[in-house]
Amino acid sequence: MFNQQTINEHIILSHPEHSAEISLNWFDNEYWQQQGKIVGAKKGRATAWFFCHNGLTAVLRHYWRGGLVGKVLSDQYLFFGLEKTRVYQEFSLMMKLCELGLNVPKPIAAKISQAGLIYRGDIITQVVAGAQSVLDILKQRPFSAQELVKVAHTIADFHNHGVYHADLNINNILFDETGEVYIIDFDRGELKLPASNWQQANMTRLARSFHKEQGRNHVMHWQESDWQQLHTAYQSTLKV
Repeated sequence: MFNQQTINEHIILSHPEHSAEISLNWFDNEYWQQQGKIVGAKKGRATAWFFCHNGLTAVLRHYWRGGLVGKVLSDQYLFFGLEKTRVYQEFSLMMKLCELGLNVPKPIAAKISQAGLIYRGDIITQVVAGAQSVLDILKQRPFSAQELVKVAHTIADFHNHGVYHADLNINNILFDETGEVYIIDFDRGELKLPASNWQQANMTRLARSFHKEQGRNHVMHWQESDWQQLHTAYQSTLKV
């Protein structure tokens, strides 16, 4: 499914199409800066670095802890085996989702750096071309009915395949340059079948993010009737 190699104490996972060229340098944003290949950065809890190399535009993201634990351990996680690391789980899940034909960014490579009982991690994924998040769009204009249905059907498609997203919010749902809908950031995500009530919990979390961002942003073209339309379209497509 994907390739794995160990360099010193670093375990590298890579997509078969890119395995031959992946090196430790790929996970160093300063290396890309020295090469003049950084094309952008996105700041959140941590900076994600966008770089372009041999026709590939990708984003490099380091794993950082959040909350109170993050203030103490920052980017350190306990190592209980490779397959239990958040890095391995996210990378392997994204490979599976690509194989299922779901709209996720192509995973390029990941690195798990182990030192005793501690590990740190990084992941590289291909950039969604021309991406705009749901939030980006709503700051500019309202959604069309067709766009609402596209978002709803995409989420339902993931749920029909048993894909649980740990943080489904309007920053993690993107439209590409052709109008296709993608979902990103599958840290702590997993495949959950048979279905239980987690799908509705995902949708409740998404609804909260609309309300949260509406409170944060002075201009946001969103109203409750839009949510009702989105949720109705979602329910009509949900099979599980």
